[in-house]
Amino acid sequence: MAKEFPVPPVVFTPSTPTHRRHPAPGVGASPPPAFAPPRPSTSSAANPLPFMSFDVSAAAASSSSAPPLFTGPIGVGGSGASFEDEPPLLEELGINTRQIWRKTISILHPLRSADPSLHADADLSGPFLFLLSFGLFQLLAGKFHFGIVLGWVTVASLFLYFVFSMLSGGRRGDLDLYRCVSLVGYCMLPMVIFSAVSLFLPRGGGLIFGVGMAFVIWSTRVCTRLLAELASSGDEHRGLIAYACWLVYMLFSLLVIF
Repeated sequence: MAKEFPVPPVVFTPSTPTHRRHPAPGVGASPPPAFAPPRPSTSSAANPLPFMSFDVSAAAASSSSAPPLFTGPIGVGGSGASFEDEPPLLEELGINTRQIWRKTISILHPLRSADPSLHADADLSGPFLFLLSFGLFQLLAGKFHFGIVLGWVTVASLFLYFVFSMLSGGRRGDLDLYRCVSLVGYCMLPMVIFSAVSLFLPRGGGLIFGVGMAFVIWSTRVCTRLLAELASSGDEHRGLIAYACWLVYMLFSLLVIF
């Protein structure tokens, strides 16, 4: 009979391989996380860069105790003004609608002379609106004259500017080219009205010529007064100024008639 010898149990300690295949999901233990940042230490020696900490609870506690950076609405330039305190867009663009309306009313009255003090502050917003309206009424009559109108106004303003330069010997007073364009454009308002009225008048008759002459005289009278008041030595050559203005607005009336 064989003799049995006691054999001590053998315990193997398996080593973790370098490349270990993760088990399939649902089978066995769950795989370790792909990224497990180390927890920061409380000592400064162990964590020399405190701002690299991943402690979310500590960051939330510090952010809740810190005061808010912005306590009010952000306005223009970083100030605390709200958007309701900002000026309108037209005023920011330099378009004064009230001043344009006052200039329009001063020209619109045919029996009352326009106030030159209103037109001392020149602008191109009102003239551009009148020229656009003139071209729109011409378009309703079957004529596409937007480019012609803008070109004629520019040439007419240059013509009047050089006429004043020759008459006054270089002393034009407050009349510069910008103000001259503004005056010629604002005095186009009677021509705009004539362009609208001509839509209801018969073509080729004497009636439209008579109405056109009345509106030309209206524009010439207003423009002559404004140019003579705003330019030095304008009263001395009022007749020549009126003749130049009459030529300018006669061209626009012929554009409407024909």
